Amino acid sequence: MATLQNIRSKGPLLVIVVGLALFAFIAGDAWKVLQPHQSQSVGEVNGESLSAQDFQKMVEEYTEVVKISSGLNALTDEQTNQIKDEVWRSYVNNKLIENEAKKLGLTVSKAELQAIIDAGVHPMLQQTPFRNPQTGTFDKDMLKKFLADYAKMDKTKMSSQYAEYYTSMYKYWSFIEKNLVQSRLAEKYQALVTKSLFSNPVEAKNAFDARVNQSDLLLSAIPYSSISDSTVSISEADYKAAYDKKKEQFKQYAESRNIKYVDVQVTASPQDKAAIQKEMADYTNQLTSTTSDYTSFIRTTGSQVPFVDMFYTSKSLPADVVSRLDSVATGNVYGPYYNASDNTYTSFKKLGVTSMADSIQFQQIQIAGADESKTKALADSVFNALKGGAKFADVARKYGQSGESTWISSANYEGSPVEGDNLKYLEAITSAPQNELTNVKLERANIILLVTDKKAVKDKYKVAIVKRPVEFSKETYNKAYNAFSQFVASNQTLDKLAANAESAGYKIMDRNDLYSSEHNIAGIKGTKEALKWVFSAKAGDVSSLYECGESDHMLVLGVSAVVSKGYRPLAMVKDQLKPELLRDKKAEKIMAMMKSSGATTLARYKALPNAVSDTVKHVTFSAPAYVSSLRSSEPLIGAYASVAKVNQLSAPIKGNGGVFVLQVIAQEKLNETYNPKSEIASLESMHARMASQFVNDLYIKADVVDTRYLFF
Repeated sequence: MATLQNIRSKGPLLVIVVGLALFAFIAGDAWKVLQPHQSQSVGEVNGESLSAQDFQKMVEEYTEVVKISSGLNALTDEQTNQIKDEVWRSYVNNKLIENEAKKLGLTVSKAELQAIIDAGVHPMLQQTPFRNPQTGTFDKDMLKKFLADYAKMDKTKMSSQYAEYYTSMYKYWSFIEKNLVQSRLAEKYQALVTKSLFSNPVEAKNAFDARVNQSDLLLSAIPYSSISDSTVSISEADYKAAYDKKKEQFKQYAESRNIKYVDVQVTASPQDKAAIQKEMADYTNQLTSTTSDYTSFIRTTGSQVPFVDMFYTSKSLPADVVSRLDSVATGNVYGPYYNASDNTYTSFKKLGVTSMADSIQFQQIQIAGADESKTKALADSVFNALKGGAKFADVARKYGQSGESTWISSANYEGSPVEGDNLKYLEAITSAPQNELTNVKLERANIILLVTDKKAVKDKYKVAIVKRPVEFSKETYNKAYNAFSQFVASNQTLDKLAANAESAGYKIMDRNDLYSSEHNIAGIKGTKEALKWVFSAKAGDVSSLYECGESDHMLVLGVSAVVSKGYRPLAMVKDQLKPELLRDKKAEKIMAMMKSSGATTLARYKALPNAVSDTVKHVTFSAPAYVSSLRSSEPLIGAYASVAKVNQLSAPIKGNGGVFVLQVIAQEKLNETYNPKSEIASLESMHARMASQFVNDLYIKADVVDTRYLFF
């Protein structure tokens, strides 16, 4: 039970690190049962499919881990989507590694796992609640005690709250343990790949020379910007040749769609705003006259901010309210006023302000009998025993609890729903005098509390807030819906949609490269059905009207192109090829002009039309030189400097920002001593970073299929 208290005290502050086993964060909508003829697979890796049911279990498992780690009771849609994506990335990554490890006979034994736990230095272990309170480091003995307590746990002899917490923490540890194994397997495989990349003295010496041999150069250049793009013609043959040369860069590993869409967001009309202003004026008058039961009153107003009958820090209150608090006397009402940042009308009543401890240390014993009378009798008995001098920890152990001290601060409960027993419990903790026992009666149990320490005194406020969003009425929405519905019905082709949107008062938008792995369209919530439609439609199709967002958006879309898996067509990448082709064509013109000029000295090159000159200092082969007169980075300058002789003039060189000639005016060597071992070690570190990208190659070869959008 001591372990549990430590876990409970630290749980809200935990942040899990999942390293190689989990790459980023995920979760999603409730599992949907499909029609019998539809596939139940959310994706494939190396031909092995993952069922939607199994994926949902993974999502639920990781969601609980995130909740425990962050102390959150619920997650936002964005956090849930992050969890879904992270679970999928983790699953794919683990399958890729497992497939390769199996071929090589790589495994992680129980002894290896135990060694990792015994060492206690893995980042995942450092972020668990099993940490020494004095040092803050992972404590394997605390973990062992927890696992032993869990193995001996008799749920019939402890409260359901404790049993549920023990069970959730055991599942949490099982998740960590599983990911430790996956992480270790990935580390072993990466180490194997890294060891296959080795350096040698020749490479080490070249790397050293490339870093320490530096040159100063004079440069004369004609920038590409001196030639207008309009004077350069690029033929289809030029595009085709450039495309064929760079074709591998345009390989696409998942199908995407290009779409056009019209998004209509419904907002409040002037009549709607007038109606909410009138309501707020009425509520403000009622707030002024109300003297008790603010919880019920605020609830009836539909306020976005529920009333909690406790003193809270200003951090928990809306910023617009906080900025006005000090100008309001206790007992007075401020408002109504409009706040543009959250589109609300607000009135508030300042009920009180006080200075009180924000961090409180306490001990507790939970008492639950067969019925209310037995619970009361037992709680009174325990209370009297403690009053009579019995040691708190001894009495707690008698009831299967540790009685250890726990710290709580406002950060643990502000921002969460607090009512009923939770409110009574927190009120007792925050208001109880230090070193005095309190017997708190809850609905199904009594809690014997002892506040042992108080710290961090802060100003706290009790404020009743009526905050109402400026919302559109049903009539306003219906009017907007009817108009948009008529527009959609009259424009059932993509060409018509694009041609007539502006004249109808709408704006048509383009979105290229929409992937099925995205969670919405154009950042609009509730567009999963529209996303499904997009990936079932053909080029040229136009959708029906979708009602989405938070019931405040309407959407119609058309598919302008289907970009299949494979190589992107030339027409779609011309804009990417054009800058380089323009540069090449301009370089040809400049080099031809330089040749025809007969220039053989730097001075002659400087005298050419549109020429610029510069001095580039401390150039090495290992780092590209930046030329300010060309406003570009030029790697070829370092390459030339590494082989050129002093005062030797180069031939014209095609660079990134223009065509230039170079003349080395000085060469020197940095004052460094060649150390083969350190150079080789540096190169091997670089190789290790390169090896860490191997998962990308495994992904490409694994033919990964992602159809999560059909389910989640």
